[in-house]
Amino acid sequence: MKLEKAIAVCRALPGATEDIKWGADLVFSVGEKMFAVTGNCADAEGISFKVDDERFLELTDRPGIIAAPYLARAKWVKIVDFKAVSDAEAAELLTRSHAIIFGKLTKKLQREIGEK
Repeated sequence: MKLEKAIAVCRALPGATEDIKWGADLVFSVGEKMFAVTGNCADAEGISFKVDDERFLELTDRPGIIAAPYLARAKWVKIVDFKAVSDAEAAELLTRSHAIIFGKLTKKLQREIGEK
């Protein structure tokens, strides 16, 4: 996976917004709720995102993927070695992260995002 492609996937998801938080982290959100976080530079240390509870242990058992610092209790993982996943798998995981967070939004907010 290449970080640039992961960022492009996040930007293309419905209702996705991005901003800088904590000084230097690029945060992707939907309905003002985070679904992915990465460093804001070419040498970023990885990308973190939400996964389904049942996939958390499976993914963190793989080399190059760790429990995301500060967010592991919420079942977030961090890809620290960009060779750990293919571009296609990364796109699938990021799209699923967006879907998980989108599903937790109010129905009204989901409709508003869907209409845009």
